[in-house]
Order: sequence, then structure tokens, then C-alpha cells
Amino acid sequence: MVKKPDSNAARIKRHKRVRGKISGTPECPRLCVFRSAKHIYAQIIDDVNGKTLVSASTMEKDFTEYGGNKDAAKKVGETVAKRALKKKIDTVVFDRGGFVYHGRVQALADGAREGGLKF
Repeated sequence: MVKKPDSNAARIKRHKRVRGKISGTPECPRLCVFRSAKHIYAQIIDDVNGKTLVSASTMEKDFTEYGGNKDAAKKVGETVAKRALKKKIDTVVFDRGGFVYHGRVQALADGAREGGLKF
């Protein structure tokens, strides 16, 4: 019997491996990305204190377009960068969440860089 591999379990395994190597501090928090089929989410997290400092997603009320494409991901990246700069956060460490750094994840990272975040 051929078993289909569980792609989400593989992503979680990759995410745990990455999280073993990077961590967010108050000086340099972690920019964490999650993408689903219809939406994309970004959070800036301080792992030392266990707090989410800034977040943005395509689920917010002021976001009216479709959330599952590269344009939406770029806007979310720019939004999270703008909110982070308001809280005086300019340097982060990027956590791709076990996803391949390609497509929407890359677009979000590019939008955050254009918004003023350094990573």
C-alpha cells in the first residue's frame, strides 16, 4: 500500500528545525510567517518574553482584496514593517515557518524590506 506523505507534518518538522536555530529577542525579534490557501499572516514576536509585538494579515477588516496571491503578501509585509517602525523595531530575524522561501513568502519578505525592516 502506498501512503501519501503528509506535507503539513513535513512543514512542521522543518519549522521545528529552524526554530531550534533562531529565536527572537527584545533587541532583534522574530518575523514569523504563516500562509494558508486563502490568506497570509505575519507576526513580530519576542520569544524571551513570549509576546507578539506586531501583527498583520489579510484577514483584517481594512484589507479588501483577495489574500492568497503575491500582491497581498507584499502589502502585508509593508503593513507589518510600518507598524514595527512605529514601535521602534527596525531589525528582525526572518522565520519562514517551514515554508519554501519562494512565491508569497518571498513577496512578504520583500515588502517588509521595502517598508524599512532589516534582516
